[in-house]
Amino acid sequence: MSENLFSVFTAAAPADRAKPFIHRPDGSVITYRDMEEDTARIANILSAMGLSPGDRVAVQVDKSAEVLLVYLACLRLGAVYIPFNAAYTIAELRYLLADAEPKLFICRPERFRESVELTHELGLAHIRTLGVARDGTLLGKLGDAKTSFTDHSCAGDDLAAILYTSGTTGRSKGAMLSHDNLASNARTLKDFWRFTSEDRLLHALPIFHTHGLFVATNIALMAGAAMLLLPAFDVGEIIRLLPRATVMMGVPTFYTRLLAQADFTAETAKNIRLFISGSAPLAATTHREFSARTGHAILERYGMTETNMNTSNPYEGERIAGSVGKPLPGIDIRIADPASGEEVAAGDVGQIEIKGPNVFKGYWRSPEKTAAEFRSDGFFMSGDLGFQDDKGYVHIVGRNKDLIISGGFNVYPAEVEGVIEEIEGVAQCAVIGAPHADFGEAVIAVVVPKPGVMLSEDGIARATSERLANYKRPKRIVIASELPLNAMGKVQKNILREQHRTAFQ
Repeated sequence: MSENLFSVFTAAAPADRAKPFIHRPDGSVITYRDMEEDTARIANILSAMGLSPGDRVAVQVDKSAEVLLVYLACLRLGAVYIPFNAAYTIAELRYLLADAEPKLFICRPERFRESVELTHELGLAHIRTLGVARDGTLLGKLGDAKTSFTDHSCAGDDLAAILYTSGTTGRSKGAMLSHDNLASNARTLKDFWRFTSEDRLLHALPIFHTHGLFVATNIALMAGAAMLLLPAFDVGEIIRLLPRATVMMGVPTFYTRLLAQADFTAETAKNIRLFISGSAPLAATTHREFSARTGHAILERYGMTETNMNTSNPYEGERIAGSVGKPLPGIDIRIADPASGEEVAAGDVGQIEIKGPNVFKGYWRSPEKTAAEFRSDGFFMSGDLGFQDDKGYVHIVGRNKDLIISGGFNVYPAEVEGVIEEIEGVAQCAVIGAPHADFGEAVIAVVVPKPGVMLSEDGIARATSERLANYKRPKRIVIASELPLNAMGKVQKNILREQHRTAFQ
């Protein structure tokens, strides 16, 4: 029996294939029947180009329903799908394409000239274009292609996709994800978050990232649900569409921007059964303010490129602000000493380590790096630091690389950020360490005020002095208009560290 992920989706699809799968921004609809026929057409187009199971297809285009169909067609063919951030420059693409060596590269029509030069330079076999209105060379003969295709029969361990990590601490690495990695996580989340074919997911996330592609899209397909697809986050469009949706997935920035709108009310959100947040830490203040405004407790969960989702706050039960919940069914989580791998005592901080069917196969063409990231008993070392409380909820305190050691004491940025974000008028805060002659490292807090609010460094310093031990208090406070964020709303602390590395010199 084939374990092809598309076959799994087909088995879960609604009996009535006329049911909507995607509602486009222009009001048009792709039904489940349309999806099956169009993905067969695209799979036939790819096959006619000479692509075979195992060949890699790299994609750097703007978000659209069509690129999701390309992803699904690759699954049907048994090809390996590789999405790239649409913001990557040609210089960044050169490295990624040279590393991935795809047989086909799909780019935006307006970027064809520079991209074709790059593909010729690298000796890649094919390049095609895809625009947001079904324009471009890839789908030019879509109407002539057959609407049936025999899906590749594959094992669950076969490679389905490669997702490149963000590369904030060096070169991006390609995380290899199998059909079973993706299927197992989608099944678990569908059940845990109670998705059904009656759900309508409001989808404003990027689809080059695990959150928008493998969490949002795969769960919708696993449940036979519909998606309201937006090209990007637009707060006005979100508010307009919320009454038509039942679930919304977002990053913390989505929720802070909604809260900044006076017309975002409990009435606006009354049809939503579940708000989910991930990809970056959700401030406890945002969690509480959202609950007070709407009556909804945002469900925060924890995942990463290499594993998809690992933990979640409960669907029913207490959703704890500042926690990412408990391990998902079938997934083992332990908190261990980063050096020895020994489990630490309950409540102590250690590295989060993960084992389960969701954990990736390894890094593309990097066996040494792969071996270095796994314990001998198969646990993947996440690089995230956290602890489990007495109820079993996981709390993340930061990345291992973000740990600040000041005067010999460990400072966990998340703790300091949480204290500062409690101060009235603070919208965001990022805490980093910088070299210091006396302490080795000293704490710097970069603070963004809420619109129209004037914050003072002295006022923030006084507030932190009442709640933090001296070694945890920021030695410097910087008031900034914004923080450097990646496409998923995660603070790029490597940029901040570079900007402020000479602060105490």
